[in-house]
This record gives sequence, structure tokens and C-alpha cells, in this order.
Amino acid sequence: MRHPRLLALLLASASLPASAQQQAAPAPADGPAVPIPAALTAEQMPPVPLAMAERVRPYLEARGAGFAGWDPNTRAVLISTRFANVNQLHRVEMPMGARTQISFEAEPVRGSFAPTKGDIILVSKDRGGDEYFQLHTLKDGRLSLLTDGKSRNQMNAWSRDGELIGFSSTRRNGVDSDLYVMNPRDPASVRMVHESKGGGWAITGFSPDKTTAYVADYRSVQDVDLYRVDLATGAMVPTSDPKAQIAFGGMEISPDGTLWVTSDEGSDFQRLGRLDPLTGKFTPVTRETWDVDGFDISDDGKTIVYEVNEAGSDRMRILDVASGTVTPVDALPAGQIGGLDIAPWGEIGFSFSSAKSAADVWSLDPKTMQITRWTQSETGGLDPASNVEPRIVTTKSFDGLEVSGLLYLPDPSKFPGKRPLIVSVHGGPEGQSTAGFIGRNNYYLNELGIGIFYPNVRGSTGYGKTFVSLDNGPFKREDSVKDMAALMDAVRADPAVDPAKVGLTGGSYGGYMCYAAAVQLKDKLTATQCTVAISNFVSFLENTNPYRQDLRRVEYGDERVPEQRAKLAEISPLTRVSEITKPMFVVTGANDPRVPKSEADQMVAAIRKNGGEAWHLVAADEGHGFAKKANSDYAFLAQLVFWKKHLLGE
Repeated sequence: MRHPRLLALLLASASLPASAQQQAAPAPADGPAVPIPAALTAEQMPPVPLAMAERVRPYLEARGAGFAGWDPNTRAVLISTRFANVNQLHRVEMPMGARTQISFEAEPVRGSFAPTKGDIILVSKDRGGDEYFQLHTLKDGRLSLLTDGKSRNQMNAWSRDGELIGFSSTRRNGVDSDLYVMNPRDPASVRMVHESKGGGWAITGFSPDKTTAYVADYRSVQDVDLYRVDLATGAMVPTSDPKAQIAFGGMEISPDGTLWVTSDEGSDFQRLGRLDPLTGKFTPVTRETWDVDGFDISDDGKTIVYEVNEAGSDRMRILDVASGTVTPVDALPAGQIGGLDIAPWGEIGFSFSSAKSAADVWSLDPKTMQITRWTQSETGGLDPASNVEPRIVTTKSFDGLEVSGLLYLPDPSKFPGKRPLIVSVHGGPEGQSTAGFIGRNNYYLNELGIGIFYPNVRGSTGYGKTFVSLDNGPFKREDSVKDMAALMDAVRADPAVDPAKVGLTGGSYGGYMCYAAAVQLKDKLTATQCTVAISNFVSFLENTNPYRQDLRRVEYGDERVPEQRAKLAEISPLTRVSEITKPMFVVTGANDPRVPKSEADQMVAAIRKNGGEAWHLVAADEGHGFAKKANSDYAFLAQLVFWKKHLLGE
């Protein structure tokens, strides 16, 4: 799945008492059970057979590697990968060299070298998925805290010389994302440069002389305002028109001070171009017919590498700034590209994955166009080349809008006839299901003969700003559910799909869609599996982390306005919970700051009160999704038990 655009990424409850922990599940009839991890509570769920877990094990052992930057001093790469329970940072000194672990935390970490200097590594880490990130420096396997240990801190941008880091923090009042700069070698140098109002503020870059910082106020996926702030005085002036609804997806400052941005100004899609900091005039340079999703500029300012999202698959381009010549990179197959970073010596580092390749780190020499692989992540001994490729399914929705999705079907020679199907809805809703590596989900296709369909309903990114706006507010919200109904009808009509054996799953906003489908589309479904899901828009908006409330009100509606509150309550799945008649499996992170655990608790309780079947799996040490391998492995196995029962009749 593709996440929201770059600037959105800059924005991105306690453990259960011992008495609430689930006792070990009884052994299943066919043999011993998998022990439940200590942090998980499994309510009204059957045990997971150990024999099934052993069959699945190779699929659980796939890993990926994400490019985290170059070491400018040694030309090594920094990567993020997992060898134990969570992702940690590793160094790779040469292509296909050893992955040497350098961070050793109980929680996932992300980080980067200081540009140019390369003398320190800056790291971000939270606790148990609570997203109250703290900034640290990493040295000799230990972290040194730079922030206050309590507020929510987001790494933003480095200065090009690696002297300063810009970050946002809620330390002042716990709600607003104020802007700070710091020399991370001296924590006492930290200072606030802008007192913000709202949770969407981020520093996007520094002028070459470091007297000015460029700032973004993310208001929605369609509306991002840019400013420049004088670092000495704090004076701030607009760089774009704050009254205009324009999206900016990324910004880079070239060595001569030119501002390069991606923007949808004057277009339905984001284009790469120059932005005049004085007049706010945007001059597009690229003429792509899809979104430009990410880019980087070489240290000499002569070369730009960028990626284009063509219907969910990424294509890389090299732009010669002086001539305007664009060279496509054709050596890569369709897949997902991330982390573009041009080294001081000109080599381009990036991550790449595809249906037949787990995420790994690669580099490209723009002079010779030679591509070099740096890592080859394990896939549990399985041959990823045997994985199936998806095909795009398109149909017309209720109002004539064309919607689409990615359909993966098992090998018909191994699984002949009509096959069961799982519909998997992405979150966001400002996100996109894309044709990348689906990892352990290949077990459904390769071993169980269950197909998977990933829909992209209105509100998804990647299809232009008009498409992404069509679900905004409470009065348009259920149009996306109608899109899902149209797409489900299209795939249920496929001759390879058994229309009587279709399940649906989704997380976060996709979890809302999961609950909504359980109410409105139950005649098309056998069961649903909903993760970190919104059950009541009113209680969700009132209880989501305060820094997010206004950001989410732009998307869903404002529960403080009586007319909108009434509509939000009307369209909430909890309001119609009595109509849920099919089995449901709910997965929850107890520390989730985005969709609080209470959203799941009230849905599960209501279903059970009505006599319905509701499995519930809760992780005391997770937030908005499961990041720890032990927890995610058990959740996946439990979902297999659920789907084997309700789709295969086992």
C-alpha cells in the first residue's frame, strides 16, 4: 500500500492489568496450540493450531530492507530491516555486503546520517506504538535523548550541511505542533522558531545560508500552505497563497536556493517544478499524466531524480536541470520505489519492491544508468518469483465514476474452479493500494487458493485531486461504500471467483469501511475482519489524539457542528450495529493514538449484546497497527483460522 504524500508523512492507553490478560487458550482438537504472546489478549477466539503455524512459518519469515540514507564519509548505506522482533538500523558497507546491526531497541526505530558531515545518526523512537516520538542520537549501540521524553516530536528536515535539524513538537501544550531547530550535537541549542496553531506544521527545508527555514502547514491532502520563517527573528511570510486550496507533496532546496516542489496547482495531478519564494508562482517542469510522488536533488543542483505513480506502479525519471531533458529508468520492473537520495558523489539510493520481490535497497549510477543491488532480503526460503501478479479491475460506480482495484487470483492449475476471495481495503482514506510485495498474504494465494482484491475507492490518492476529494465530509462519506459495493460486484462476477465465499478486511479508515460493509453489504459477504477501526465518527473525533482532531475534521466533518454531528452519527456503523449478522474479527492496539481502543470495545460489546459472533484480539504494547513480529505473527495466524472457517469451511 502507498502511504499519503510526503508532507502528510511528516505529520503521521496504558497496558492492560494482569487480571485482564487472556489465559492460555485450550488446545485445539487436532493437537497443541500456539502460545498467546504475553502482550496479547484473545477474547472469545479459538486457539491457533501449532500444526498450522508450522505450515505457515516460511511465509512469516520474509523480511524487507528500506533505504535510510548514505554515509557520506564511507559510502556505506544505512538501512532499516528486522532480524529479531522489530525493525532496527543496520549498515551495509558494500553492495551485497553484511547487514551490520547498529541499533538494538525493543521498539522500532528510524533514523538518518547528518548530511555532508555524516558524524552523527539521528534516531526517532516511540513507546508501544503511542506515536509520542522522541529524538535521539545513536552511538555505540546506545541512544542519547535530545527531546523532553514526554511530548510528540517529529523529525522534519536537515540543513544541507548537516548542522541543523528542524522538528515539530507538542511540548508547549500537548496539542499544537510548534517548530524548533537544533544542532543535535548540542541539545541545549534547541529553540522554538514558530509557535503554531494546529497539528500539521513541519519544517520542509533550510536556505543554503541557514538564515531561513521553509515551513508547511498541512491542512489536508488537498490543502498545504507554505511559508518561510526568519530563523533570527521568527518573522514568517507566506510562500504560497494561504487562501488557495493547493497541495504541495514535497520540497527540496537546491544549492543556489531554488525551491523545487511537487504541486497540483493548475493540474489534477502533482507535477514537479520551481516555486518563486517571493511571488508564490509555481512553474511546472514535468509533464507527467500521473502524480510525481517523490524526488531528490544532487548536491551540485544539476540532477533531479523523481518517481511517477502510474496507476499504482512507480517509474523513475532522471531530470537534467540545465537542459530539461528527462531520461526514463527502464531497467526496473513495475513496483514500488521509495527513499530516493542522491549521494554527494552522484549515486542514487532507493528502496524497491514488487509482487515478485521483497523490499530491498538498490542504487543507480545516473551517468551509466547501471543499477546495483545492495541487499537481498530473505523470503523464508520461498521463491518470490512464484508469486502471482495482480491485474487491474475497473468498473463504474453508482454515479458513473470509474473506480478500480488490484485483483490477485491463485494459480488455476493448482486451484481450479471458482475460488474464495478476501477484499482488503486500505486506510487513510488518503492512501492507495499498489502493486508491491504482499509478503505473508501470499500464503492465501499460494497455499489456500484464496484470492485477494485491493480496491481503490474515491478518496484514494494517486488518481488526482478531484478523485481524492469526492468523499470529503459526512454527506459524501458513504459514496465510498457504494464504490466498494460496485467493485465487489465486479470481482464477484469474475468467473474465477466464488461469489458465495467473499470476506472483507481493512484497517484504520479501511476498518471503518469494514464495519460499514458488515452493515450495508452483508448480503455480499460471509464475514469481516476489522483492524484499528472507526466505529463511531463522533466518538472517534472526540477521542483521537488532540493534535489530529482538526486535521481529521477536514476529512470527515466537524462533530461540534450540530448538522454535521447528526450526519456523522447516522453514518456510523455503531448506529446500525443491530444489522450486523455475519461473524466479525476485531484487532486492536491498546496504545493507538489515532483510533482509540474504545472504538473497538464499543463495537465488540454491541455485537455480542445482540448475540453476534465477535472475536477480539488486543495488544497491550501496540498502537495503530502491530509493529512487533511476535504480535503480528499471532494476529496473522488467528486471521487464517478465521478465514479458513468462514471461507473454506474448515
